[in-house]
Amino acid sequence: MEHRPPRPPDRAGSHDGLAYALFLPDASGATDVRGEATRPVPPPPWPGMLILHGAGSCKENHFDFARLCAASGWAALAYDQRGHGQSQPPMAPDAVADVIRMARLLAATEGVDPARIAARGSSMGGFMAIHAAARAPEIAAVIAICPAGEDDLRRGIAKGELEMRVEDSTALRAWLGEHDLRDSVERLAGRPLLLLHAEGDDRIPSWWSEELYGRAGDPSRLILVPGGDHRSLQHDAELQAVALTWIERELEKERR
Repeated sequence: MEHRPPRPPDRAGSHDGLAYALFLPDASGATDVRGEATRPVPPPPWPGMLILHGAGSCKENHFDFARLCAASGWAALAYDQRGHGQSQPPMAPDAVADVIRMARLLAATEGVDPARIAARGSSMGGFMAIHAAARAPEIAAVIAICPAGEDDLRRGIAKGELEMRVEDSTALRAWLGEHDLRDSVERLAGRPLLLLHAEGDDRIPSWWSEELYGRAGDPSRLILVPGGDHRSLQHDAELQAVALTWIERELEKERR
């Protein structure tokens, strides 16, 4: 049986030195595991999904979720964070402001509804997404998968365990010490927050997401999955669909 090659991005470029790829809704509609269409893609304006990878990763590693978003009627923008992939600047505290800039780039894309911009991040990407949304009300919802905490990132940088380009690790660790993800979660109250965590994660323990959930306001949801590891939930097709459906439903409630 011959398989079609994966769908490429509709647009690729660089914004403020950050390399990105944009996927727009696919007129062929969402497909099931057999490749058969399941529902038509709605007309614009479409919701937008900003996709953030974790430390040592890159935008291409999350194209599977970007393609699901596009097939489900979302515009999706994935980009290389500072110090990663094809992006030029080294990792620095400005990485949180980058999330806001890229969210605004997505919101300004023709056909995208600027009132329905969500951010989905895994590990360090979840950390960045939550902090950015706490600062920028135009990020209307967040999906955080096994989100890292400040202490996790500080230890990883100090030990040289995180594969990313860092110009001033001392300044970066000091900046991390000034922030608390739990405070940012509290500031998201009123906007949808979905936390997903594998109980078998040996890098970021699942109790961390439970603690964040305990600080979250409504609407929020926590999904704990038995077993697995730090990366297993990122590419789980069923959980990707569950997350997208929940966020879409919550954003629709806001429009009523």
